[in-house]
Amino acid sequence: MSHSDKKPALVIMAAGIGSRYGGIKQIDPVGEHGEVILHYSIYDAVRAGFGRIVFVIRPDIEQDFKKAVLDKLPPSLDVAIVYQKLDSELPFPVHSTRSKPWGTAHAVLCAAGVVDTPFVVINADDYYGADVFHDVIPYMKTMDAFSTDYAMAGYTLRNTLSPHGYVSRGICKTDPEGNLAAITEWERIEIDGEKIYARHKAEDTAVFMTGSEPTSMNFFCLSPAFFNQTREAFKKFLMKDENLEKNEIYLPILLGDLILKREAAVKVIPTDSNWFGMTYKEDQPVVKNAFKKLIQDKIYPSPLWK
Repeated sequence: MSHSDKKPALVIMAAGIGSRYGGIKQIDPVGEHGEVILHYSIYDAVRAGFGRIVFVIRPDIEQDFKKAVLDKLPPSLDVAIVYQKLDSELPFPVHSTRSKPWGTAHAVLCAAGVVDTPFVVINADDYYGADVFHDVIPYMKTMDAFSTDYAMAGYTLRNTLSPHGYVSRGICKTDPEGNLAAITEWERIEIDGEKIYARHKAEDTAVFMTGSEPTSMNFFCLSPAFFNQTREAFKKFLMKDENLEKNEIYLPILLGDLILKREAAVKVIPTDSNWFGMTYKEDQPVVKNAFKKLIQDKIYPSPLWK
């Protein structure tokens, strides 16, 4: 079977799963039968025509992850698990006292041994919407294993905000062909009444947003060619001593560098899907109620897999 005949894969970055924000965990149930957020992403991807599901996790969370996530998946799914460890994919020995992972680009690289098709990469703790996988799969069917014409889902800013506080978002600019030209990271975007304010820092003067700005939520469509590009970038990253203890190699920044060097293009595919996640403790009941409504509206069955 050729690459073009195979279904695209879904790579889920789950190495960061753990306690956060007042006890919320990324694998806390949000569905009526113990479903966690990423179960719904998997369901949507499979329904849209995706094949292999790859989880990137830490070895120390494997048992909890198996109980909360893997044991609730249907056995018919093509599932692979890879581990993001400090020595994963290292091009040469590194002397460092760090304990935190090398970053999201490295997490994707850890999946290189089990992915040989174009793939989507997402975060484990974010809900990306029921339609986004359908939105991107026509483009993904045009990709092959050697393509560096990548893509990303372009969310509408107002569909990604939390009513309980400020969030960090990457606001996108596109060229006339609809390709990503730049992502500007805004650290503090919040809703105040009917208006949306954005600041880089708390003390900065607020900039008004319309809410219609295309926004990156780290939903990227890539190919196996990206693994080689990441290896080269990771090697250069590790050659700088200042990166060895705390710095990370981030997926969006790496893609931005590849665009600047004209070594890749990233098509921005608009989606009307609503994104949400559990950024704040107050978000948890909101997220649970959102899934309850999605079930009532027949978007999802309950239980998710019968």
